[in-house]
Formats: sequence, structure tokens, C-alpha cells
Amino acid sequence: MPDPIRAALALPLAAALLVAAAPAPAAETEADRPRTMQEIIDAAQPSDWRTPDPASTLYMELDSGRVIIELAPAFAPEHVGNIRTFAREGYWDGMAIKRSQDNFVVQWGDPRGEDEAGKPLGSAKARLPAEFSRASDGLAFHRLPDPDGWAAQVGFADGFPAGRDPAQGRAWMTHCYGAVGAGRNLEPDSSDGSELYVVIGQSPRQLDRNITVVGRVIDGMERLSVLPRGTGPLGFYEHPTQYVPIRSIKLASELPEAERSPLQVLRTDTPLFDELVEARRNRRDDFYKRPAGHIDLCNVPIPTREPEPAQ
Repeated sequence: MPDPIRAALALPLAAALLVAAAPAPAAETEADRPRTMQEIIDAAQPSDWRTPDPASTLYMELDSGRVIIELAPAFAPEHVGNIRTFAREGYWDGMAIKRSQDNFVVQWGDPRGEDEAGKPLGSAKARLPAEFSRASDGLAFHRLPDPDGWAAQVGFADGFPAGRDPAQGRAWMTHCYGAVGAGRNLEPDSSDGSELYVVIGQSPRQLDRNITVVGRVIDGMERLSVLPRGTGPLGFYEHPTQYVPIRSIKLASELPEAERSPLQVLRTDTPLFDELVEARRNRRDDFYKRPAGHIDLCNVPIPTREPEPAQ
């Protein structure tokens, strides 16, 4: 009869010998290590970048410097048309940022109240249709792999964060940090594009498909996010001395080439951008011990750069 104690000891010993004999997992080499976001950006080729259309680019000039807004005519053509008219006719020049609500938005426009006679709109339209969403047919939509709580699908279209509902055949721009929207009253078609706001806090995605989004800030967000918070209801400034003056808002296309900001935006429809998204979904920087395997649409960065001067 075999010795049961000796047999019991032999099993873990055999297992240990097998483990010892098994080859150790190969150490990750430098070639196997995924590239960091900065390495991906540094490797970008000229074709990975795009230059915003000057006719769809606004320059807001503040005492602190320039804020650059890229407009989205593919999503809100009527509003963008009115905004271009306002910019060409100098409607906002000399007006002010009149609202800064903590963790929400900053807003600008005519600081006079609704009961006062406001500045004439010039040749801009006084009322625009609601452009909360558009048909998704014909829209190049670059989808993210992760689920979203606010839309059936999310991704990027024309370089803007967007949502899509294939069942309804609709797509829309989302309220991510830096999104620019057109303020309105209760009626869906009560905006004219003269009262604009920028998201400066946690993405208020509940506003998606409830307000027309007209574009996003692509440079200068630090000049808006640090503004003193308004002390009135909803963050409105209570006294004109609190207003942040706007020197001017103009279209880049209306300025001489020498006065334009040489800015490029990383394209969101390329394999390189897919690699960047994955690098942010599964952070493998030395600091991170547990990659998340997930990313929220509004947490995907869209880098910008000043192009290298021509040699």
C-alpha cells in the first residue's frame, strides 16, 4: 500500500517542479510598450492635422487675450449663418461676458435686460429654427467603442464630439467641456445666436438635443474658465462693474493673414486618433496600476498645435 502522507506531499512538490520548469513570462520590451499620448502626438504626420476653416472660426478678443471658437455649420447652419452676420457687423464688439456660473457655463451677449431695448440685430435674423439635431445620413461618424448613458452611440463628426441614434437616424453635438451653445427661452425656436455660452464645468449632457450647439472652443479656454463667478441667480453678474468686456468678436476670414492664429486641430477620423483614444482608455503610464478600459466621450482630448514654420 502506498504511504498516503508521502503521496500527499508528492503532489505539491510535483506542481512546484512544473512551475519552476515553466518559462517565466517574457518581460515587456520597449517595442511592446504602448505609446503614450505625447508620443502619439509627436509621431503625428501632417496629414493627421487639419486647419479650421477661417470662415467658420471666431476670434473673441478679451483683455486677457484671444479665445478661438470653431463653428459647426454641418450641425447648425442657420445659427452659424446668423453668427457670421453678427461677427461681420460687429454686433458683439464692446459687449460683455455677463454670466459665470460655477461648474456650468459662461455666457455673453447684450447685458441689458429683456425689459430694455437691446442693441439692434442688424441684418441678422430675429428668430431661428431649433437645430438640436440633424439627420445622420451623409455624416461621417467616427464611433467610440464604449457605451454612453446619454446616447445610443457616441463619437466624433467633423471633429466635434457627437451623439447618434441609428434607430431615429439623428445625430447631434454634445455638451462637452468647451462646447458653445445658443441660449434660448422656453420655445425651441426662440434663439437668434446672439446669446452664446461656453461649458466650463462638468459636461451637462442633459442639455443635449435641448439647445442648439454651434461649435466649441479650440483655444483659450483658460481665459474663460478662470473668470470670477457671478453672485446673482444662475451666476449672472449683479453689477456692470463685474462684466468682462469683449473688445471684439470677428471671423478669422475677415482678418489679414498676419493677424490670424496659426492653429491646427488633430483629426478625429484617423488610425492615429484611434490609438490616442486607446491610450486614454487604458492608461499604462507608470502612475496607473489598473487601466480603466473605458473612456467617456467628453474625456477624449482633441489636441491642437501651432504648425512648424515653413522652411
